[in-house]
Amino acid sequence: MRTCLPPRHLVLSWLGLLALLGLTVTLAYQPLGSFNVVAALTIATLKAALVAAVFMELSERRSLTIAFAAAGFFWLGIMFWLVFSDYVTRPNFPPAPPHL
Repeated sequence: MRTCLPPRHLVLSWLGLLALLGLTVTLAYQPLGSFNVVAALTIATLKAALVAAVFMELSERRSLTIAFAAAGFFWLGIMFWLVFSDYVTRPNFPPAPPHL
């Protein structure tokens, strides 16, 4: 009986995603201060780029498809910017714990 093996690039991308997951979990328990958010977002961006390139097959598509995918990521960036600007401009956020 012959077994069907997945293509090599799928296995390598899966291993890469597992490695990035391990890095995410490891860094979550490290006291990095404000660098924690930067590291987590950088790793998440790498994971999203790997998924887009391999599983969405953007590396083999026409430029119009890539432009629409880039527009989606651009829109996601706008949404992150709006959420961050809302967070930064709120006074006393997060609220101070009540004194007992």
